[in-house]
Amino acid sequence: MMITRRAFTAALSVTGLGLLAGFSPLRLITDATAQGAADVAKPQSLPDMALGPANASVTITEYASMTCPHCAAFTEKVFPKIKSEFIDSGKIRFVFREFPLDIKAAAGSMLARCIAKDDAPKFFAVIDLLFKQQNDWVTKNTTETLTRIGKQAGLTQQAVEDCLKDQALLDKLAADQKYAAEVLKVTSTPTFFINGEMIKGDQSFEEFSKRINSMLKS
Repeated sequence: MMITRRAFTAALSVTGLGLLAGFSPLRLITDATAQGAADVAKPQSLPDMALGPANASVTITEYASMTCPHCAAFTEKVFPKIKSEFIDSGKIRFVFREFPLDIKAAAGSMLARCIAKDDAPKFFAVIDLLFKQQNDWVTKNTTETLTRIGKQAGLTQQAVEDCLKDQALLDKLAADQKYAAEVLKVTSTPTFFINGEMIKGDQSFEEFSKRINSMLKS
């Protein structure tokens, strides 16, 4: 799937994301090669946002789109249990990576990065908020609602506008998405990797727990 510049610009006018009109289109690449744990482990353009010890024997990497309802459901229902059982106890490391499926998802990801900067716990708190309010900012005036969320998090109006006009940041998101699609075979969200092993779509806490405990014992 390729979002052309013309379609991209037209989408902006419909969604209210006029601030992003000069951005390059995001691309979803479907031709992919096999991935390995080493390919998953290394961050690309953007620094990883992660919770848990860097030397943990088990790492879960999630690829998510901020407009994905299944990603929101995971964040609400499953992630808190994983955090309580495995992350807070120092047993695993959890990495969140953006895979924006549309321009609104890209805008949400950009705002989260701008609010949190290099503070990973703050980043996870922001994406949790964005997922909880997903219906508001995805279905209504996106720019206006994201601006309100940004202000609630301490950004000025100008800072939010600058964030949503940050060409370099969007280019990095697009580059990371391209890498995930081409090298790691990510084609949908959420997609998880547990020590390089891919798991697609909705999964229960019990399924994660079974896989994690198996790897912790090995």
